[in-house]
Amino acid sequence: MDVWRRQRDELNRREAEGLLRRPVELETACGPRVRVDGREVVCFCSNDYLSLAADPVLKAAAVAAIERWGVGAGASRLVSGTMTPHRRLERRLAEFKGVEAAVVTSTGWQANHVAIQALAGAGDLVFCDKLNHASILTAAFACGARARTYPHGNVARLEALLRRHRGDGRRCLIVTDSVFSMDGDLAPLSALADLRDRHDCLLMVDEAHATGVLGEGGRGAAELLGVEGRVDVTVGTLSKALGCLGGFVAGRGELIDTIVNAGRAYIYTTALPPALCAAALAALDVVRAEPARRVKVLGLAERLRERLAVAGFGTSASRSQIVPVHLGEAARAVEVSRRLLEAGFLVPAIRPPTVPKGASRLRISLCAGHQEAEVDRLAGRLAECR
Repeated sequence: MDVWRRQRDELNRREAEGLLRRPVELETACGPRVRVDGREVVCFCSNDYLSLAADPVLKAAAVAAIERWGVGAGASRLVSGTMTPHRRLERRLAEFKGVEAAVVTSTGWQANHVAIQALAGAGDLVFCDKLNHASILTAAFACGARARTYPHGNVARLEALLRRHRGDGRRCLIVTDSVFSMDGDLAPLSALADLRDRHDCLLMVDEAHATGVLGEGGRGAAELLGVEGRVDVTVGTLSKALGCLGGFVAGRGELIDTIVNAGRAYIYTTALPPALCAAALAALDVVRAEPARRVKVLGLAERLRERLAVAGFGTSASRSQIVPVHLGEAARAVEVSRRLLEAGFLVPAIRPPTVPKGASRLRISLCAGHQEAEVDRLAGRLAECR
């Protein structure tokens, strides 16, 4: 059929341009060191920032929960899929974030979808940082509101848009990532909170890459920057630093009740397995009890940035555990990634459409289980590739 021929032609085009993706298969559990094609390599690309995905404490919590609650939830949350572990986790997340209530979703993508849908619709305005995660942008442009993007981190441009258009909408929502996943930089949350106040907006912050890592208590970038009380809605994930799977929305009780009663993605999706809720609760205990994990991972990231700067690599404005190495064209990024794998480092190339054309890079992510010597060896090998 023509449809399959056209798809094959498109795949061939992607391969010729260095854009065809073939996932690497791990032969071990997620961790700082993994086995690929029968040999051990250092994994510098996962989002397991606190090295909890295979932690014995989380595994024990999940196993115990499976023994008691089974594997699957069996239904959506509003049918019979809400179990005691879901409620415990939601109460704990609300306490952790210092808000009235929280709701757990099956994925982080779903969390952004139901949060934006609950906050904006026809007759409303949504303003998004241009580099927000795809889940935010997709939800913003699908919710029925008038959605606009502003240049990355450009508060002056956002204020100009607000002055021009704020009167056109009933409600106005500003949405931003707190840590941007491809550059590791932080959103200007204090300045965005000022705009929220001046222009009568709501501020929603996705702390996916910051929860568990940033701030004295690991609550995220809003805690680090001192603006927690000025953020109306927090979205987060259980699948990065907390080592599990799922997402959550935290904020006022009215928001959470709205999501439960009107969030289509929440209503029509099978609930998160209870064992993952139990594991996430254990992860939150670790975040509270072991701050040394986040101190270590942020220290390793700073060490890597320093060594890459000496080698002549730019790492943009990274201030987190995510350190980009900008290489330009996709073919170059693929080649450097291949050489690193040969040398024992797993760092896949990030290429369009994840990043713009000509902005391909390596996205290095550090975790608490890495060692300084591994970071130094990675920097040295990158210098050789340069």
